[in-house]
Amino acid sequence: MDGVFIVFEGIDGSGKSTQARILAENLREKGQKVHLTCEPTNGPVGSLIRNIFSGRIQADHKTIAGLFVADRLDHLLNPVDGILGKLREGYTVISDRYCLSSYAYQGTHMPMDWVIMANSQSTQLLKPHIHIFIDIDPRESIRRMKKGRSTSDMYENLENLEKVRDNYLLAIEKMNPTERIEKIDGQLPVDEISEKIRNLLRSIA
Repeated sequence: MDGVFIVFEGIDGSGKSTQARILAENLREKGQKVHLTCEPTNGPVGSLIRNIFSGRIQADHKTIAGLFVADRLDHLLNPVDGILGKLREGYTVISDRYCLSSYAYQGTHMPMDWVIMANSQSTQLLKPHIHIFIDIDPRESIRRMKKGRSTSDMYENLENLEKVRDNYLLAIEKMNPTERIEKIDGQLPVDEISEKIRNLLRSIA
């Protein structure tokens, strides 16, 4: 692969989406080709997931986990804007969520090892050069979301987010030690977090 694959992870409200955008803008200003993307995607399967999260469509948690598997494979393999194709074209790909999110979120409703196995096709196809896990207290997450949003999805409550954060930490322990996972305190100022991220990426530039 010619490009670099960078993934941002964290519970809702952690600031990962903001940091992904800041990094993309910074790299573009330096003349790099950047593809900023997210999961669930904006494709057909991702749109179905978003409708489930918003409550427009009802679905079992096992169904949701399966949909994420399908959406992620399309995210990688789509012939128009798939991640693998973008990397071959020399893009730096920045994704707001990848497999760790499934382990953490779907792992609250079913055995995490099952979720890991279900996503193994994706991890065999591609592992990130770096996972950046922005960690915040779930109570701070709720405070930020109440301040910044008028609606919430099915996962955005304190009890669930506490389980999800615990699952993130457990999933990180389960990851292959060859994978690079960097944890950053998400309650630091936005600019300070951005600087820390730029410093981390100098080793893989």
